[in-house]
Amino acid sequence: MTNSGRRNFHVPLPDETYDRLRSAAEELGMPATSLVREAVEGWLDERERERLRAEIAAWAAAAAGSRSDLDPELEAAGVELLLAPEERR
Repeated sequence: MTNSGRRNFHVPLPDETYDRLRSAAEELGMPATSLVREAVEGWLDERERERLRAEIAAWAAAAAGSRSDLDPELEAAGVELLLAPEERR
């Protein structure tokens, strides 16, 4: 396997962290580098999700009460559906 599109990143770890990482990788039957790669990718993905959540929340707070908040016809249709008898749903 070639390392095309990959770069190395040296991260000095305290002995205890290194030992815990090696132990976890051994338990999972995978190389420690793969475990670290997955952990970093997962952290970056979660960070991106949090950034998007914050961006959406900021937009929603800014749009609250404005014409962008909610379409009155859509809101009325939703209320009508929620109040409709079960057989109509």
